[in-house]
Amino acid sequence: MAIEPPPPAEIARAVSLALAEDRAADDITSLNTVPAELQGRGVFVARDSGVVAGLALAAETFRQLDPNVHLSVHVEDGARIAAGETIAVARGPVRALLQGERVALNFLQRLSGVATLTRQFVDEVSGTGVMVLDTRKTTPGLRDLEKYAVRCGGGTNHRRDLVSMAMIKDNHREALAREGRTLAEAAAAIRSAAPGRAIEIEIDAPGQLEDALAARPEWVLLDNMGPGEMREAARLTAGRAKLEASGGVTLATIAAIAATGVDAISVGALTHSAPALDISLELSF
Repeated sequence: MAIEPPPPAEIARAVSLALAEDRAADDITSLNTVPAELQGRGVFVARDSGVVAGLALAAETFRQLDPNVHLSVHVEDGARIAAGETIAVARGPVRALLQGERVALNFLQRLSGVATLTRQFVDEVSGTGVMVLDTRKTTPGLRDLEKYAVRCGGGTNHRRDLVSMAMIKDNHREALAREGRTLAEAAAAIRSAAPGRAIEIEIDAPGQLEDALAARPEWVLLDNMGPGEMREAARLTAGRAKLEASGGVTLATIAAIAATGVDAISVGALTHSAPALDISLELSF
């Protein structure tokens, strides 16, 4: 199934900002050492195995610098690659290849790193039917790109922002309690203001579950619970809401969490702690 790409305007915006940050158009080294007419090729090579994401960002990087640079891809975003495998080849003026090298690699390495880590988590729960969800713990300004990389790795995007879905968290609960309002009243207020918007309620103990379910949320988030508590929550919920497990999930623990009966597991590390995939650009003439 095709992976929905980020909006073209978002790709162009991110690349434009990155090129401006690097002052790529004013590269004093390349502009003063490389003849304008010199042509060459830059080969993107994986130095480690992983999952590719971000090829459109690399192509847009060179397009903005010089439309005479053409990028041909050897694999598609979402594909698994082995160490030493060619990912793509850029052909055109060498100046532009050098000016855009770091920006193109930064996007490819970062997004491929997110996709690779996501795939590792997804593989751990393969066959269980449990979704691996991302969070809003993203690099400021790059959320749509990083959530795209999660999709490339087989993960599922959850709440994009503070409007697309309502989430009543522990601090909201504290504020409600101070005002003497119930979760059901809060959920009703949200539905009145935003009809059809999904609601999720966070709890950190099974004893809070019935109050949460009384508000008829689409989701209940089980925050930092142990496997036994999650299993009991799944039994008590009995399908009345979808259950999301969250908090400190690792590759070593996600399979056991998936076995408790939850519907999804959110992993902030997918975007806030993914190591960059090692990719190089090898220049030839």
